Amino acid sequence: MGKKLIITAALCGAGTMKSQTPYVPVTPEEIAADAVAVVKAGASVIHIHVRDDDGKNTMETERFCHVVNLVREELAKANLDAVLNLTSSGSKFSEDMRLAHLPILKPEMCSYDPGSMNWANSYIFANSPSFLERLGTLCQKEAIKPECEVFDGGMMGNIAYYMKKGFLATPIHYQFVLGVSGGMPGNADSLAYLLPKMLPGSTWSITGIGKDHLPCMLLGLAEGCDGLRVGLEDNIFLEKGVLATNAQLVERACKLGELAGRTIATAADAREILGLTKHI
Repeated sequence: MGKKLIITAALCGAGTMKSQTPYVPVTPEEIAADAVAVVKAGASVIHIHVRDDDGKNTMETERFCHVVNLVREELAKANLDAVLNLTSSGSKFSEDMRLAHLPILKPEMCSYDPGSMNWANSYIFANSPSFLERLGTLCQKEAIKPECEVFDGGMMGNIAYYMKKGFLATPIHYQFVLGVSGGMPGNADSLAYLLPKMLPGSTWSITGIGKDHLPCMLLGLAEGCDGLRVGLEDNIFLEKGVLATNAQLVERACKLGELAGRTIATAADAREILGLTKHI
């Protein structure tokens, strides 16, 4: 039996729109249906953003609660298990709003973006020091595992800093997000720079944005990653000109993992590998 591989499905993100692909889930019902579909396809972790009635990104607490509770209900109906990983990102929203849903919904994981950057050279993806301190403190209080999303090399130093200051606890879970314009490119040089800078005992996953999606998966598998992240948040194509569903992207990741000699992790496996605390 090969080393177990965690597949994370990032269903919709904040920016993928219906005008780009009809398959991106934006309504609560669509997000819940896709959650069921990706777990059936082999995902053990579901990364969740939510949208408003116009399909735009929102961090409104009531909407988050509605979507996540519906996801939990539909997974339970289908007798499926998954780790829920809720976003904390949303630069245009207040720090309070970005945090409010976490103690209410008590997910096993949430995103932790350890620095600011010029996202796609179009806007500031802001994560202030005060926000990162508050989020790290909240995660420890609520026993939520931070998923440290790394977009550029400087964020590795930030993670070490917040760990030393007591706002992050080891072991760290790194989610390398490569290929975003304004961040590190999705290539072997980037990964070779990042991996030696991980703190001892850490776990890591990788995703590539757009055209870098497939190459980054292959790089990750070649380097023995603990997980792969796929989904319409990061990439909308199965191949050039062919739009994908979230389930199809998960299925492909599972096949690649199996070809690399890996065993696809269940939700229970993911909890053990990542050291998660199940609350609900």
